Amino acid sequence: MAAKAKITSEGKITIPEEVREALGAKEGDNLVFEVENGAARVRVEKDPMSFANYAGAWREGEGKSMEEIIEEVRWMRGHYD
Repeated sequence: MAAKAKITSEGKITIPEEVREALGAKEGDNLVFEVENGAARVRVEKDPMSFANYAGAWREGEGKSMEEIIEEVRWMRGHYD
């Protein structure tokens, strides 16, 4: 795919819609420009997803004890002993 965009006097460009769609870029995303041997590559910077980002997200209060968690997992698996 090839697409053109002009640079304004302030150094800004409008990224063509087909390029944004191909990159999966949306408003607020950060773009990374990698330049090598006179050619530039552009990619959308993705935030690394980690469990730590969501730890406790739906938990209210103090959370569950280890015993409560084990009991709940056993119940979900059908092991009631």
